[in-house]
Amino acid sequence: MKSAKRTFDPQAFLAVVGTGKAIRKYRKGRIIYAQGEEADQVFYIQSGKVKVTVVSEQGKEAVVGILDAAQFFGEGCLNGQAVRIGTAKAIEECLITSITRKAMLAALRKEPRFAELFVTYLVTRSNRIEEDLIDQLFNSSEKRLARLLLLLANFGKDGKPIPIDASITQATLAEMIGTTRSRVSFFLNKFRKLGLISYNGKIEVHRSLLNAVLYEKPQLQRDVEPAE
Repeated sequence: MKSAKRTFDPQAFLAVVGTGKAIRKYRKGRIIYAQGEEADQVFYIQSGKVKVTVVSEQGKEAVVGILDAAQFFGEGCLNGQAVRIGTAKAIEECLITSITRKAMLAALRKEPRFAELFVTYLVTRSNRIEEDLIDQLFNSSEKRLARLLLLLANFGKDGKPIPIDASITQATLAEMIGTTRSRVSFFLNKFRKLGLISYNGKIEVHRSLLNAVLYEKPQLQRDVEPAE
């Protein structure tokens, strides 16, 4: 009699320590890896949020992503990236699985379900990057902020929208959409007055903001934007 075929659970694989894998807690503000360091691990967020930034040769810092639970980062090492091109920092307490390059490649080759999970993540992220580029090219900073708030609140995913934590500051939002903090402050106040968001430390996004973006409501561009 043949033995039952082993069932591989990708989430269980990521949630336990094993060969080439470690699980660590990171306090808020702790750097997970820094720009210029050796790139030899892939990371998976079990809980918490991570901010990824890049500093130019001129010393200017830009936020390139806010990552949430169930997302990978640092995967550039799988494609020949020898050093980190950005810095990853915990913006709230995080539980993160680190996987060595060798262990990650072995799991991708050996476990089709894990490979499917990882490829799905890569395709989703690629689509997000393409949408962000289109957003930067064709939309006003006001619409870019509205879209970013919807993404950070997980609109369109299962479950209720989540409040946007105060750790994601107005300066961070400004860096992510390519504008100034004063403009972000202006638009947040405008959204609050229009009933599109509630703002009391944390930002709570209402469905009316989604409707305004989807149906091109003129209220998103009625006011004159403040000067830079």
